[in-house]
Amino acid sequence: MNCSISGEVPEEPVVSKTSGLLFEKRLIERHILDYGKCPVTDEPLTMDDIVPIKAGKIVKPRSLQAASIPGLLGMFQSEWDSLMLSNFGLEQQLHTARQELSHALYQHDAACRVIARLKKERDESRTLLAQADRQIPISTSSVNTSTLSNGKRGSYSRASFFFYLDVTTVKIVDQGDLVLTGSADKTIRIWKGSEDGNYSCRHILKDHTAEVQAVTVHATNNYFVTASLDNTWCFYDISSGLCLTQVSDASESEGYTSAAFHPDGLIIGTGTSQSLVKIWDVKSQANVAKFDGHSGPVTAISFSENGYFLATAAHDGVKLWDLRKLRNFRTFKSHDSETPTNSGRLNLVANVKSEWNCIKTLPDLSGSGKSTCVKFGPDAKYLAVGSMDRNLRIFGLPGDDAPMEES
Repeated sequence: MNCSISGEVPEEPVVSKTSGLLFEKRLIERHILDYGKCPVTDEPLTMDDIVPIKAGKIVKPRSLQAASIPGLLGMFQSEWDSLMLSNFGLEQQLHTARQELSHALYQHDAACRVIARLKKERDESRTLLAQADRQIPISTSSVNTSTLSNGKRGSYSRASFFFYLDVTTVKIVDQGDLVLTGSADKTIRIWKGSEDGNYSCRHILKDHTAEVQAVTVHATNNYFVTASLDNTWCFYDISSGLCLTQVSDASESEGYTSAAFHPDGLIIGTGTSQSLVKIWDVKSQANVAKFDGHSGPVTAISFSENGYFLATAAHDGVKLWDLRKLRNFRTFKSHDSETPTNSGRLNLVANVKSEWNCIKTLPDLSGSGKSTCVKFGPDAKYLAVGSMDRNLRIFGLPGDDAPMEES
């Protein structure tokens, strides 16, 4: 007797009470669960209508294919093909597992290298921190502030900073009420302002071995660089006062007389006492370019806001450099009356490569004939001029609220 569904002899025969048909148990149970009716008569059928039949063990007869030699060879070929396909699948899985293991080992090796590098940097930082000679100044380093009147309009605050030798450079940080000063006593000092208007010295940095000539602040206001006559420049963290690196050029022996950050903060320019201008990569601390052409120490460096041009000043005048072509494209002589100098002329220019025209000549109120520095105020509303008579004079347009006259 054969199953009414598969047409083969059932291994577990059951019979339907309603139709009396014989089925394979597993097949009819699945059909009832899916459709709930007899697969032959389409009458409703439940699991309770199925009655199992007890029968002796049935020995399946050998198939016709296995009854002949060609049939056996065909069976063996099919088994061989199945074995080869299974073996190929296992090889594919083994290849995938090897790739995953190789990737995991590579990630582990990379992680070990990163951990080793971080440990090395940590140990170096701890060594630098241990060797750093930092001291908290006593109360004599505080700033005495007083107010003085210019005698004409408005008043100005004057702060007195205590140093052992002359102050060579001053830089005001845009945020945080910080003032950075460099001195001929080989130190850099970080001053912090308070709510009562006083300034206190937070750090005294003693990494240089010669006079500090320049201080320049990074665009993020988190770092600053100092340049010294000891032929080194130092990169500091402004909050902690820690010297992160000190760079020297073994190929040169002259000291640095000026320094300035590029607007993007990735390169820095330095001027030397031997008329050279050097461009440095901040990340690698490598000297990537050199400009020569001045005579005498390079006393000032300034990058343009777009970062394309560089202006340098020395005793022989001012030179403009194109950083894209690494060449000088304009020179202003100090004693040429037709070109801009620092002796009191105000020049109008629309582009660094345009013609320069003098629009105003400011009087020399100091009587010394020597102006040491000039700086525009916010939005160019006024012009501050320092001179050898130890006075700071502020010039502006008549009618503005800002101080306009000499103070």
